[in-house]
Amino acid sequence: MTDLTALVGSRICHDLISPIGAIGNGMELLEMLPDVAGRDELGLIADSVARANGRIRLFRLAFGAAGEGVEVAGAELADILNDYYGGSRIEIAAEPPAALPRSLAKVVLLAVLCAETSLLRGGRIAITGLGGEIALTAEGDRLNLDPRLWLPIAEGRAPEGEISAAEVQFALLPAAARAAGRHLALSRGDTRFDLVL
Repeated sequence: MTDLTALVGSRICHDLISPIGAIGNGMELLEMLPDVAGRDELGLIADSVARANGRIRLFRLAFGAAGEGVEVAGAELADILNDYYGGSRIEIAAEPPAALPRSLAKVVLLAVLCAETSLLRGGRIAITGLGGEIALTAEGDRLNLDPRLWLPIAEGRAPEGEISAAEVQFALLPAAARAAGRHLALSRGDTRFDLVL
């Protein structure tokens, strides 16, 4: 059966990416003019457009339809993550495989969004692709692995009961992992956890 929610996510992101890209192109043209007042303001707007573009690209892959047989370049995935988290309290180190199925890229991005919620004071998320497996490591001074959300992930199932909009990735991750033929394995310590996809 068609996943209508994923198709809606794809449609929204597809329709928003063009106007945001056009704004970014317009900003580049303005910055090339020799005598433009408000250079600092233009830089701020250009940075905001880049962040919005990064968010939409990430949301399109994480929440959109995965598509059969479609691949994503590892470099593109790393760029999307760097754009999304650039200038934030979270540092990203992404070394994914050279290419990966879009369904697996979806799993990676949903896992990153889950990991973000655990880094209350910021920290570092690293993604590495090793021998067919992808490992995500999250490190921070203070981890918050809410058992209501993370225990089901460790068991390969979605959380039960009500979740908020900010927690939707926890409900989507197990299903996306199954669709990609992946099993989630979680191990944790006081300041670090590892999620193998």
